[in-house]
Amino acid sequence: MLGGTEFVGRAVVDAALTRGWDVTLLHRGNHEPPPGARSLLGDRTSPDGLAALAGTTDTWDAVVDTWSAAPRPVRDAARLLAGRVARHVYVSSCSVYTWPRAAGYTEEAPLVEGASAGADATEYALDKRGGELAAVEAFGDARSLLVRCGLILGPYENVGRLPWWLGRIAAGGPVLAPGPRELPLQYVDVRDLAEWILGAVEAEHTGAYNLASAPGHATMGALLDACVRATGSRAELRWTDPETVLAAGIEPWTQLPVWVPPTGELHDSVYALGVGRALRTGLRCRPVEETVEDTWHWLRSLGAAAPRRTDRPAVGLDPAVEAKVLGL
Repeated sequence: MLGGTEFVGRAVVDAALTRGWDVTLLHRGNHEPPPGARSLLGDRTSPDGLAALAGTTDTWDAVVDTWSAAPRPVRDAARLLAGRVARHVYVSSCSVYTWPRAAGYTEEAPLVEGASAGADATEYALDKRGGELAAVEAFGDARSLLVRCGLILGPYENVGRLPWWLGRIAAGGPVLAPGPRELPLQYVDVRDLAEWILGAVEAEHTGAYNLASAPGHATMGALLDACVRATGSRAELRWTDPETVLAAGIEPWTQLPVWVPPTGELHDSVYALGVGRALRTGLRCRPVEETVEDTWHWLRSLGAAAPRRTDRPAVGLDPAVEAKVLGL
C-alpha cells in the first residue's frame, strides 16, 4: 500500500489485515500505521523517497496507490514495482471524464487528456488521469485496475464533508437543510470501496470501473436524518428549496457539502453515474445510517478536530449566511 494511514488507504489496509493478508505500507510517517502492517518510511515527493522500497527484495500480489497530486510519484513507484508486483490498483476519480457528463455515463465516456506521466501538479482531473496513464504505462492494460470513484464517505474522512454535517447538526438549533428532501444521493462508503478493491484483486479484474452506489441509494433527507439520530441532537432541519439556496449565493458541494441542485450538469455529473459494472462485480453498499453512525463514533474518538487535507478546498457554510437565509 502506497500511503495507507488516511481515509481510503487506511480502509484498504484495515480490510486487507482483516482478511489475513500480509500488508506493507510505504508512508511518510505523519500518522501511525494500522497495527499489524509492516511499515516502510519514505516521502514520494523527495528524490530518494522510494529508497526504503527499492532496498527490499520482496514481491507482492498487488499494489494500491491513492495518490492525487502530480502524476510523477505514481509513475516512479509503478516503474520501480512493475517487476515485483503482479497487479497495480490506482484509486482514481470520476473527475477524469470530460465536462459536462451526460446522466448515466459509463467507463466508456470521453476522458480528459491528462497530464503526462512525469508532470508536476496541474489540476485535479488532469493529475488523476495522468496517474492512470502512469500506472498503465508501467503495468500495461492486463495488470492495471483503475478505480474511478464518485463521492466517498465514512470513517477517517479527511475531506470534511460528512464530518461537517455531523458537527453542524450536533451543535443544534435551526439547520439549513438544502432541498428537496428526496434528492437522490450516490456515494460509496470507504469500507465498501475497500472491500470491492480487494475482491477485484482476488478476481484479477482489470480496466476501469466507476465506483459508487446505485443512484438513490440514499437521499439528502435520509442522510441528514441519520446525522440527527447519530448525534442525539435536537437540531431542527429546516428544509429550504434549491432556488432559495442558490439565490443566496451559496455554493453547492462546497459550502453545503454533498448537496447539489436536483437538475443540471453538476447533478448529472455527481449523482447520475453509471455503476453497473461495479455492481455486477460484487460492490455491496451498506445503509446510510451505518455510514453516518460509524463516522460519528470515529469523530467522537478523536478527542480533537477531524483531519483535513490541505490540498482540498475548505467546506462548510458560514453561520452568518445560514442565519440570514433562515431569517434568524
